[in-house]
Amino acid sequence: MIARFAEAVNPEPRGLPDEAARLLAELVGRRTQIIEMLVAERQREKRASAVRVRKSLARHIKMLEKELPEVDRDIDTMVRGSPVWREKEDLLITFPGIARIITRGVLADLPELGRLTRREIASLVGIAPFTRQSGKWKGKSMIEGGRPSVRSALYMAALSAIRCNPVIRAFYRHLLARGKPKMVALIAVARKILTVLNAMLRDKRPWQPA
Repeated sequence: MIARFAEAVNPEPRGLPDEAARLLAELVGRRTQIIEMLVAERQREKRASAVRVRKSLARHIKMLEKELPEVDRDIDTMVRGSPVWREKEDLLITFPGIARIITRGVLADLPELGRLTRREIASLVGIAPFTRQSGKWKGKSMIEGGRPSVRSALYMAALSAIRCNPVIRAFYRHLLARGKPKMVALIAVARKILTVLNAMLRDKRPWQPA
């Protein structure tokens, strides 16, 4: 059945990530885990009333705070030590609103960036809208599936870009002026950012506002 499907669809072959790419993805994932644990432990510390519990939480928080920069250094060493990743990062961070942390998350979890069409890359990430439809009934457009880690990174980039990137801010305000809900507008901004980043790597050109 799988062979027949492949024969009918004829999908484009894609190579498996090499060892370095897998390691970078694991390091970026570990960084996310540490931050999530820090947020959770700090919230628990605020709610804890027992002295022993607070001390235990404080020790764990201190350990995580020490571990985070170690992981950051490992990620930095990998990215800056690779000519390919370094070139991509230097291009991506020219986009106002894209920080190195977001860039490295995208490099780790979306190696296809720059090699697919804008529709393909949006579908892969899970921010290409589709409409539920059955017969004459037509529901609202929505997004689902894809890669949650990349979507989260793009969402954070969207929040940053609508503040510091005049082009993206104007696009966002235009959507709001048309009556789009804020969350729908932010998703559209994230999709636009992804499209721009994809084109930047494809063409090997830095951000150009015009």
